[in-house]
Order: sequence, then structure tokens, then C-alpha cells
Amino acid sequence: MGELSLVMAVAMWRDALLIAKKDLIIEMRSRVILNQVVPFALVVVIFFGIALNANSTLLRDAGGGLFWVAILFACVLAIERSSSIESQDEAGEALRLCGIDLGGMFLGKTLAVVLELIVLEIVLGVATFLVFHLVLNGLAILLISGFFATVGLASSGTIYGALTKSSNVKETLLPLLFFPIVAPVLLAASRAWQLAINGYSSQGAVWLRILIAFAVIYCVLGTILYEQILETT
Repeated sequence: MGELSLVMAVAMWRDALLIAKKDLIIEMRSRVILNQVVPFALVVVIFFGIALNANSTLLRDAGGGLFWVAILFACVLAIERSSSIESQDEAGEALRLCGIDLGGMFLGKTLAVVLELIVLEIVLGVATFLVFHLVLNGLAILLISGFFATVGLASSGTIYGALTKSSNVKETLLPLLFFPIVAPVLLAASRAWQLAINGYSSQGAVWLRILIAFAVIYCVLGTILYEQILETT
């Protein structure tokens, strides 16, 4: 029994890596994230900086929230792009007929979105620190909270992207379902960012626990339920 579970786990992660590689290759060729999502996120940060009139105290306090709001909007675009890949020419059905593990498909699509968002976060994070003139006092909490927030956004977004992919109004339905669910992620990630900027990293444990729990719960739920979700949509 244990050997069978191990074989199934290895097969699932093998399929996950194949799906992630496929999605990333498609993205690199289309350059949608590079040409559309990155400029959009940068414009959001720059415009908020202008709107706040270079108030250094306010920018320091609001920087984390503005950063994660921009990432959230970019995540919706990335999720819509990810879910539409399998909708074209019945590609998703073809993958299922090829015997792809659907839990692995979920993990692969989540992994691809995570990697895309990490690249965006690096670019946007540097821009945010430069535009808002921020000083980093807690790198560890910033990186750890950022990673688990990204996994939480990508995993939950992949689930809701699959739920809405058959809808004719998925571009508006996805944000309506997705935004309320990820509110704890935005709150916890923003507070962790603020603690990292102000040098109070030791107080970030509670926010890290929220981000880790959210990411783990949605990764497990997606791995278990993704097959049922695809069958009902």
C-alpha cells in the first residue's frame, strides 16, 4: 500500500512538472504576462505613488497594501490566461484522455502561476521600493510571507478559475468569487510587509501562520477536488 501511494505521488508530481512546463512555454511564447500584466502592475504602483503625493509616512504604511493589490489584479489576469489554455481546442479534454493525473494538473498550473507571479513580484517589488523610497529592515519575513501569499493566491485562483472557465462572463465572475476569498491573504501579506519595513519582524508570526495555513489548505483542496471541479464545469 505504501509503495502504491509513493508511485502515485511520483506520477502526480511528474505530471505537475509537465503541465507547469507546458504553461510556462506557452506564456514565454505569447509574452502576455511580460507585455500586459507587468506594465499594468507598474502603472498601478506609480499612479498610487502620485496620488499619495509623495507622503513618505503614508507611502511606508500603505506600500505593502498597494503592492499586494497590484499583485492581486495581476493574479486574476494570470489565472484567466492559465484557465483559458485548456479551454482552447478542447486541450483540457485531450490531456485527460492522455491519462494526466488531474491532481497533478492542478499542482502544475498552480506552480506555473506561482513562478509567473514571483517574477512579477521581483520587478514590482524593486519598483515599489524605488518609487516609494522604502528601506527594508526584515528580509526574511518579507520573502517567507511573499512566497506563501503567492502560493495561496495561485492555488485558490486556479480552483476558482476552473470553476468559472465554462461561464460566458468568467472575466467578471472570477473576481467576484476570488476577491472575497483571498482577503485574509491580502491582509496578512500587507501586515507582514509593513512589519518588515518598520523592523518588527518578530511580530510577524501570526500573519505567517495565516498565510501558510491558507496556502496548505487550498493546495490540498485543489489536489483532491480538481477532478470533480473539471467534471462539473
